[in-house]
Parts: sequence; structure tokens; C-alpha cells
Amino acid sequence: MKMLRGNACRSSNLMTLQKTLGVALVTSSVMLTACGGGGSDGNGEGASAAQDNAAAVKPASVPAATPTAVPAPAPAPTPAPAPSPSPAPAPAPTPTPTPTPAPSPAPSPTPTPTPSPSPSPSPSPSPSPSPSPSPSPTPNTLPITVERWTGNYPNTPYVSVTICVPGVQGSDQCATLDHMVLDTGSVGVRVLGSALGPLLAARLPSQSGATDDPTGNAPIAECAVFGSGYTWGPIRRADVKIGGKVAGNLPLQVIADTQATVPGDCQSRGVVNLGAPALLGANGVLGIGPAQRDFPAAANTVLPSAYYYCTTATGTSASGCTSTRVPLDTQVMNPVANFPTDNNGTIIRLPSVPAEGSASVTGELVFGIGTQSNNALPAAANVLALDQYGYFPTTYKSRALTSAIDSGSNANIFPDSSIPSSSQWFVPTATLGLSAILRSSGLTSTSVTVHFPLANGWTLTANRNAAYDSLGAPSAGMFIWGLPFFFGRDVYTALSNATAGKQSGPFIAF
Repeated sequence: MKMLRGNACRSSNLMTLQKTLGVALVTSSVMLTACGGGGSDGNGEGASAAQDNAAAVKPASVPAATPTAVPAPAPAPTPAPAPSPSPAPAPAPTPTPTPTPAPSPAPSPTPTPTPSPSPSPSPSPSPSPSPSPSPSPTPNTLPITVERWTGNYPNTPYVSVTICVPGVQGSDQCATLDHMVLDTGSVGVRVLGSALGPLLAARLPSQSGATDDPTGNAPIAECAVFGSGYTWGPIRRADVKIGGKVAGNLPLQVIADTQATVPGDCQSRGVVNLGAPALLGANGVLGIGPAQRDFPAAANTVLPSAYYYCTTATGTSASGCTSTRVPLDTQVMNPVANFPTDNNGTIIRLPSVPAEGSASVTGELVFGIGTQSNNALPAAANVLALDQYGYFPTTYKSRALTSAIDSGSNANIFPDSSIPSSSQWFVPTATLGLSAILRSSGLTSTSVTVHFPLANGWTLTANRNAAYDSLGAPSAGMFIWGLPFFFGRDVYTALSNATAGKQSGPFIAF
């Protein structure tokens, strides 16, 4: 995912963090949120995509020859919370019997009449519960808001997420975080320690068990590198509530919440530390890309600027943290894959916006594809298969480009030297009507032509609106379909190793 704003390049919300997208396609002024965490789920969870792009590599975390990752043991599904039973209908009150009228003249004193025992009023039968929609399905939607927040970035989709100590739901054991960037270009939950607060962050269990840790007890930390910076922090476990769904005991990254110094290779590759809301443009990232784990290749290979085990007295770097392999079940995980139901993918629904943009936009995130009445895949949908890294081909002006769909990037980012650009935006003298052909990856021949507008970025954003469908930015070689692509569409992302009807993931559809 990538965030561009005014004069500053912003990759905070661009973080294609750990998705299968391994490219942070950015120019000096354009930041993609593509970052260090993306990996594919080949057989099991797949090999991570590295692909350092000449333009600005997204995660660039995987060496060219990526070893096949060992299939991850399927995470134990978290039992779905039992739906609250419908309240039992209140029994109808027994009618008060009418007293027998006293004879006239009434003797003095008048005795209190005894209600006639016969016939006893028959109690009204309790109404049978209305044809119960047997336990109703767990709510599977979550509101999305596109607005400008700290950092002032346009085209940033936000959702709210609740983080709890595993197995505990008390109010003092949870924190609800708003302004989490919704990112189909990365995988997993990453939250700022400052947003959680020190008390709750300290209560979340640390993840240990790095493959190369001789003790097996040292806490695991991660460096996630983006085009505009990096996030550094420990891996902890939490119950993550997103709308009506819960991903239990989920491994996630707590950003800027460790006393360990940032390792040198993380600093040198990431350069800018995104460990504050104004730099990240958010309280964290909700990565719902097609992969299930953020660095599958790290299960077999020690990757640079990825996972570390950290101790105070040992380590090969001054930080006390040593690069390591980590088993799949200790890696940052896509929360959707951990849901007990509606866990095969997501849908992002956003309305169209006018040419001048909108001050804010409200949409909907839907969990599951073809699992409930509100998430069916239309028969006429354009379905494009993704490769093991989450990519598919786009042909633009007769040039074949590797591409991805990334809600965390706030512009359509593509190479075209014939269009004037200034700093991070394309700046044509008049709005252009462009088109490109999107194709399925692999042997399938599905293709669809997509038309899209491109306006002068500086002129457009001068009105300070939050949502635009015609923002574009130059890249050196990839085509990233950012948030402008999502306006006016239902965009489906199916997970690797999942099925939706007769379709097998990973795929995108719209």
C-alpha cells in the first residue's frame, strides 16, 4: 500500500506490507505500501515474493531464488463464539379473575369474595418463538471510511479493530483502534504500541520459538520494509475482533514497542522509521491480501530485514537481535484465514465519487465469498487468477506489466513517460481517459479492459477532499491498481488455498 500526499512521499498507508506483493513500486515522491511482509501461499503457504523492483521495491525481502516454503500446518481454527440466543418470549401474564359481584343489599361487613375456582382461567400459551431464523449467521460486515486523518493523506480507507488479551474479553483487557488502514496489498495485523497503550501491549503474550534461537525462548521481532520506510517491533499474540468476527490468538506485530535497537540491516533498507501515527498515517494496518502468512519463505531461509530473535545479552548485532528462520505458525497471519467461518476471502464495496472527489466516503468490508446471502460472487463477475505471489499481468499501451490490486495505495501507479509528472503525481494539462487490459495469471485466458480517468494530481487535491478516482503516480515498471480502482466497484479477494464456489484462490474479481 502506498501513501502519497502533498509534497511528501508517504508509504505508511501504502504498505503492501507482507502481502504476496513484494514490490514497493515507488519513485522518489511516490510511496507504495508494498513492503517486506508479502509472501505467497503456494502449496501450503507458499514461497515469498521478493522481486526488488528497479523502481522501489516493495518488500524486497525474498532473495531471487525463493526456496519452496514448507507447507504450514493449518492453524487451529478458533471456535466461533456461540450466537446469543434470542430472548425467550415473556409468558403472557395470567389474567386477574373477576370477583363474583356481591349481593345487594350487602351484608355488613362484606366478606372478600373468593374468586370462582371454576373455570380457572387457562393461562395463555407462551407464543412459540417466531420461526426462528435458527441461529442467525455471525455478522460478516464492517464499515469502511475514506477520510483525511493524521498525515493528511487522500484516498486512505480506514476501519476499526479491537485487540484483546487472548481468551479475555473484559473492557480493561481490550482496546478498540480506529483508523487502521485497510490493505489488500499486505497480510496481517500491525498496530502501533502507542495506540494500544503500554499496559495492554505488555499483557499481550510475546511470541517465541524462532528456529535458530538456541534457547527457544527469546522473543521474536520483525522488520517490515516499505517503499517509504519500515516498521519494527515484536510479534505478540492477541484475539483480534473485526466487526462480528474474531481471529483468536493471532500473531501480530506491535510497532515501536520493544527496547531492542532497530537492527542495522532494517534501518539501512527501510531508512525511515514509521513508528508514529503521523508517519504511518494510521494507528496500524489491517492486511487482508491473498496470502495467509507474511514471510512464508522465512520458514526455511534466513531473510534480510525480516524476522529476528532478540536477547539483551546476545545477538550478532548491536541491537541484541539476530536474523532467524521462524516456523509458519509463529509468523504474522492474515486474520481472515483465522476466522472459523467466512474465511475464504473478502469484498470491499465503495461507492462512486464525482470527478472533483468527495470530502469523505463510507463503504463496507464483507468477509467471505459465497458463504452468506450478502457475499455471493455474481455470475458475470470478472475473475482473474493470481500467481503464487499475488500478481497478474496488465497490458498498458501495448506494454505487458506485472500488476496487483492494492487498496492501501492511494493512487493508480504505473509507468508512462509521455504524461507530465511533478513530485509524486501525474499532472496532465487536462483529465485523460485511459484504459488497460487486465489478464488472468497462468494458463487461463480471461481478460478484461478497464477504463480509468487520470487528472492533474496537484489541481485535484488542492480542494482538500479525501476520496478521488483519478489520482495517478508514476512508477518505474509495475502497474499498481490503487484505491481509485475500488470506487464504484465490489472488489473480491480470494485467499490462497481457499475455494469460492467453483473458483479456487488466489484470485481477484470485480
